Amino acid sequence: MADTLHLRVATPEHLFVDEEVSGVELPGKNGYLGVLPGHAPLLSALDPGVLTYASGGGQQKLAIDGGFVEVFEDNVRVLADHAERPADIRVDEARQELQNAEQALKQVHDESESNAALLAIRKAQARIDAAQQGGSTPS
Repeated sequence: MADTLHLRVATPEHLFVDEEVSGVELPGKNGYLGVLPGHAPLLSALDPGVLTYASGGGQQKLAIDGGFVEVFEDNVRVLADHAERPADIRVDEARQELQNAEQALKQVHDESESNAALLAIRKAQARIDAAQQGGSTPS
C-alpha cells in the first residue's frame, strides 16, 4: 500500500492542487470526510467548507463552495464550484457576506429563499474559517 495519494483540486477556471499528499479532509454533505492512502473508492457531493490536505510536512487549506469528490486507487479528484486559498481571502469581505446572508435569512418568504440564504451563510463561513485556520490576517 502506498503512503501517499495524488490530490487534484480544480474549479472550472483553475487547477489549485496537483500533488502527492499524505491525507485529505473534505467537507461532505453529512460532515467531514477523511481520505488516507488505500481508501476505498468513493464518489460524493461536497458542501461548502474547508478542504485540508497534508503536504510537505504541513497542512494546507482551501475554502471551497461545494462540488464533487472522486476517490479511486490512491487518487483524489475534487471538482469544486469555487475555491480560494487562505491568503487570497479578504476576511472583512467574507464577514460582510456572512452578515448579509444572516439578514437575508431573517427576511425569507419561502423555502427556496431560505435555502439560498443558508447556502450563502455556509459559503461565507467557510471563507472565514479557511482564512483563520490558514493564518491569513484580516484585511
